[in-house]
Amino acid sequence: MPQSLVIGNWKMHGSRAANQALVAALQQCLPVNGVQVVLCPPMLHIADVAAQLEDSPVLVGAQNLCAEAQQAGAYTGEVSAAQLADYGVRYVLVGHSERRALYHDNDDRVAQKFLQAQQAGLVPVLCVGEQLAEREAGQALAVITAQLQAVADKAGMAAFAAAVIAYEPVWAIGTGQTASPEQAQAVHAHIRQWLAADSAALAQQVPLLYGGSVNAGNAASLFLMADIDGALVGGASLKADEFCAICNAALE
Repeated sequence: MPQSLVIGNWKMHGSRAANQALVAALQQCLPVNGVQVVLCPPMLHIADVAAQLEDSPVLVGAQNLCAEAQQAGAYTGEVSAAQLADYGVRYVLVGHSERRALYHDNDDRVAQKFLQAQQAGLVPVLCVGEQLAEREAGQALAVITAQLQAVADKAGMAAFAAAVIAYEPVWAIGTGQTASPEQAQAVHAHIRQWLAADSAALAQQVPLLYGGSVNAGNAASLFLMADIDGALVGGASLKADEFCAICNAALE
């Protein structure tokens, strides 16, 4: 099974001073070995956070990227995968539910971003998940399969060997609701089986993360599940003691 991975998504929070204090606090309590930790600050703060984490085992990620290559033309306001890599970014979120819902990143666009990330040497963190209405209609697994298949159609199944998949039920993001460990495990097992239909080795290689109101109180029970390899953490990643507790739970 892959090494435990915990990613902190700071979303549009923080200032230079606040981020510096948060990183300093995290460096005092994060585990050094046994779990890979990635921090995804707002785009504007990536350079500062990367500089502060230099020579640290904690890696820097980005929350988004342009779906087009830097050489493809003028895309005002966008940031390319190559530019992120130039600043030391190693991971990048693609298909986060807020990007899908608020900025209309459909499955095809998400797949294009996935491809751009890999072509620049970044590790895409592919976010998949269902709306509440889709879950209640019994369509959750079909929705997630379609999101995965869109990437496979564009990038090929082998591309998942250099990627991460994060299951984030949209109804549990920022709501305080969390999928039960059993609900999360059922979806993770489905994703693992989908990968295994192509390659058993691939299925065991790809880290599968859970994201959806993960906190220090529920992390351990989620990590006990057989197919949950870590977490994509939102609001709790802005609190050093809570995020460190989540990362330490991933070690157990």
